[in-house]
Amino acid sequence: MTSRKPLAFDPVAEARRHWTESGWEDAAPGMALVTSVMRVQQVFLARVDEVLAPHGLTFARYELLMLLTFSRRGMLPLGKISERLQVHAASVTNAVDRLEKQDLVHREPHPYDGRAVLAVLTPAGRKVAKLATDDVNAKVFTALGVTADEADEIFGLLRGLRRSAGDF
Repeated sequence: MTSRKPLAFDPVAEARRHWTESGWEDAAPGMALVTSVMRVQQVFLARVDEVLAPHGLTFARYELLMLLTFSRRGMLPLGKISERLQVHAASVTNAVDRLEKQDLVHREPHPYDGRAVLAVLTPAGRKVAKLATDDVNAKVFTALGVTADEADEIFGLLRGLRRSAGDF
């Protein structure tokens, strides 16, 4: 992780206090929640990227490898990848380009749709995905600082927020 010295106080709690004192007490809980979630996202992304770097991966490329790993035949059309990862098609193209340069995926024409291209997981890609997953599981996903029950509770709460925002 980063060698940055932690603050002696919670800056989000301090911002919430200022928000409340400024007459925005109705919005203060929401501001604190949104700010906290955004900060946690930064913390998680930094941790995951640090663990994935020795495997030559970013989180975006890791997600794509895992999506292919979990697919029935280790291949998906680029458009389907974009849809499932909820990212722009250009981001998928960029990730596939980089994974292709690492020989972790390759492109093939779709056998039934002449307009579509498949991203296909290579044996090397499957191996890197497995090794990277072992590391992410051990160093991030099981080391969050909360219990499994707390993680499930937080997931449920965030799922409700995502649903109400139209995420799914």
